[in-house]
Amino acid sequence: MHTVVVGTSGTTAEDVIAVARGNARVELSGEALDALARARAIVDALAAKPEPVYGVSTGFGALASRHISPELRAQLQRNIVRSHAAGMGPRVEREVVRALMFLRLKTVASGHTGVRPSVAQTMADLLNAGITPVVHEYGSLGCSGDLAPLSHCALALMGEGDAEGPDGTVRPAGELLAEHGIEPVELREKEGLALLNGTDGMLGMLVMALADLGKLYTSADITAALTLEALLGTEKVLQPELHAIRPHPGQGASAANMAAVLKGSGLVRHYQEETAPRVQDAYSVRCAPQVAGAGRDTMAHAALVASRELAAAVDNPVVLPDGRVESNGNFHGAPVAYVLDFLAIAAADLGSIAERRTDRLLDKNRSHGLPPFLADDAGVDSGLMIAQYTQAALVSEMKRLAVPASADSIPSSAMQEDHVSMGWSAARKLRTAVDNLTRIIAIEMYAATRAIELRHGLTPAPASRAAIEAARAAGVQGPGPDRFLAPDLAAADAFVRSGGLVAAVEPVTGPLA
Repeated sequence: MHTVVVGTSGTTAEDVIAVARGNARVELSGEALDALARARAIVDALAAKPEPVYGVSTGFGALASRHISPELRAQLQRNIVRSHAAGMGPRVEREVVRALMFLRLKTVASGHTGVRPSVAQTMADLLNAGITPVVHEYGSLGCSGDLAPLSHCALALMGEGDAEGPDGTVRPAGELLAEHGIEPVELREKEGLALLNGTDGMLGMLVMALADLGKLYTSADITAALTLEALLGTEKVLQPELHAIRPHPGQGASAANMAAVLKGSGLVRHYQEETAPRVQDAYSVRCAPQVAGAGRDTMAHAALVASRELAAAVDNPVVLPDGRVESNGNFHGAPVAYVLDFLAIAAADLGSIAERRTDRLLDKNRSHGLPPFLADDAGVDSGLMIAQYTQAALVSEMKRLAVPASADSIPSSAMQEDHVSMGWSAARKLRTAVDNLTRIIAIEMYAATRAIELRHGLTPAPASRAAIEAARAAGVQGPGPDRFLAPDLAAADAFVRSGGLVAAVEPVTGPLA
């Protein structure tokens, strides 16, 4: 099995995906273990002094003014975990919790948190055993860390609360630890706080959303090309010279993808042979590279922010290399929250333009000779009329999900935490948006491939033929009389979601961006 080694200098998006989705094993490097020991020695020395130090010998948040005596400090650390494990609502997905746990371990291993090496090792042991704490939907404001989600994970380290075992069954965490020979952690000074104070949940969801969106944007370029072809549009708008004079990288990449798919098509520019030729295609077709390209550039910015956060040590207070322990505001989730919201906006617009293209394929007044709703016998058959309704409903929800969470803030902790990022909420709604976008692109693919097959006597591009053949082999049926449509749409969704559309086209086009 693939092993991810955690050092002191952060991690990569690829490692997050490997642990969260691929169940990769996790090991701590010797460098990380040494850094953990050095930082812990500093915390122990401060704990022995009579002067109060925040997070070591004081209360937390609005209670930070109380000096805690040595005999109560272990109880203090246990209590912060128990009291902060206050999440409610549905369970969060296993991959999100694993990403959250791994990213917290990444920060702990930096040597800036003061956590003992044995605590970090126990965090790795839980991941390697496939023990996933139960984390709930609500409980993070994206500031002072993803507090409730991280607290539920820390609770499992203590052998308390509930967790999902490797068999998928939820049981008491203490039982699962015992079965795997893992000793519960007895938290000491600073450790409870260090396990809770991070942007790990929202960052993990950002990393996974970027991976998913990268595939979806390529799929959307393919479906846009299929629609252009089905509508007998012109590929001349995709010429690289046109995009070079407006040099947005994403726009150029999307145009190049579409041009590669359309190479060799006998349908494009067929409008020139019509009795009423078109001068230009509609915006939803002609401007596809501009819209998808802007989304690609938004992803590039989000990936840059994610890379910085993956290299960061997010905690409060932190142990500095010179031995100081200083308070800070690095736990504020604004940098991550903003790009999560940016991505939701871009995804909503990509879904919106895809839906407009689908609607054009179904409208006999705008489809240039295609049957109404791509029906077999229009009037007797409704064709894809309601598939477009479903797509429109998904787009409408995506527009609601595009309302930024990061523009909101709600005060907490007796006004000590009076401005928060809502980054966790931004991440949760982005996950829904990515799911919806997959379905929207799948419906466009379903409609466009059907429309191309209805262009009898015209030869589609080799890449289009490959896409159609692969879709049909995956259970996405072609034209014909009305049938139970939901299974077809589910098959189209699975085909796009799995990367099947891109995989079908690339042997013809070469690698797409």
